[in-house]
Amino acid sequence: MRYAIVSETYPPEINGVALTVQGLEHGLRARGHHVQLVRPRQSAQDDAAPHEVLVRGAPLPRYPGLRLGLPATSLLMRTWKRARPDAIYVATEGPLGWSALRAARRLGIPAASGFHTRFDEYMRDYGLPFLTGAALAWMRRFHNRADATLVPTRELVDFLQAQRFDNVVRLPRAVDTVLFDPARRDDALRAQWGVGERTLLAIYVGRVAPEKNLDLAVRAFRQIQHVRPDARFVWVGDGPARARLEHDHPDFIFCGVQRGEALARHFASGDLFVFPSLSETFGNVTLEALASGVPTVAFDYGAAREYLRDGVHGAAVAPDDEAGFIAQCARIAGDDALREQMREASRTAVAALRPEQVSADFDALLQQLADARRTGASGALATTAEREAS
Repeated sequence: MRYAIVSETYPPEINGVALTVQGLEHGLRARGHHVQLVRPRQSAQDDAAPHEVLVRGAPLPRYPGLRLGLPATSLLMRTWKRARPDAIYVATEGPLGWSALRAARRLGIPAASGFHTRFDEYMRDYGLPFLTGAALAWMRRFHNRADATLVPTRELVDFLQAQRFDNVVRLPRAVDTVLFDPARRDDALRAQWGVGERTLLAIYVGRVAPEKNLDLAVRAFRQIQHVRPDARFVWVGDGPARARLEHDHPDFIFCGVQRGEALARHFASGDLFVFPSLSETFGNVTLEALASGVPTVAFDYGAAREYLRDGVHGAAVAPDDEAGFIAQCARIAGDDALREQMREASRTAVAALRPEQVSADFDALLQQLADARRTGASGALATTAEREAS
């Protein structure tokens, strides 16, 4: 089969969408398919690989280092007329994503979209709550132009269907349990941070930005210090809030963006993953923490609701219960025996997840769209996980 994936973000940019898109692309290619990647040019020195189509981009406000793809409907129509994909996947809702859906519709190419970012929640986090409804309506209009919208959780399926999104299909996520492994715990790395074997090390991994609710992480850690005065807090990632946090909290350890094995060592070297975000569609880092054997405190939605058992792998706190979030962080941090039990159990929570199954399900969904377009048939799409659950 011949597929095209369209995304406004892609590695070396580091964010959940970029890494998820890369995983889907590599998974399809490993299954023997031809995969074309359409993305913005990330720099003047960024040259297209043979399987890539690069378009013009523009800086994304408040997201240094990321770019929006500019409209490219004509380019995509010319490209896809020369080598027609059997189906396309559009991962982002920017100008390039709109262009891709427009070109696909004009050419009669089936298209799936991916719901990766809660822009409606971002409006609140960036001080524009009055735009929440408009953002949701804009996303609904975008995704309803596709033949299917792929989401990672049952919770998100229910939410979008209630918001009148059409043809919403759950495509579960997975985690690389070979890369993220408790065995990668690194005493030398902890020593660099001035952390001993018995020192409680809290860790945050993700974008350092307002939408991640980071002030709550700070308050939770200060409460942890009441029960573990020697505790330290490591931050992995970068973003617009980092400078302020570094200035206001000189005792915090900031490690910047980490990738691959370095990221896996950072994760496994932590003792408690503190993840206060309320704006995730999923939260890949939750799976990475669990695979690394790190007890996790997160709000009960997204990946946490799907995989984190409260009291077994950490704590899944009711959304917006900030006092409960802080209390659970302090409770788990102060109980070494409980935390060790959770550390052993966390790995088992995700041990059965396989990226290969995600690739197979993604492939099957795109093939169903292609087959339906060729035959004129219609019917509900379903992944392996949905069929097994029904």
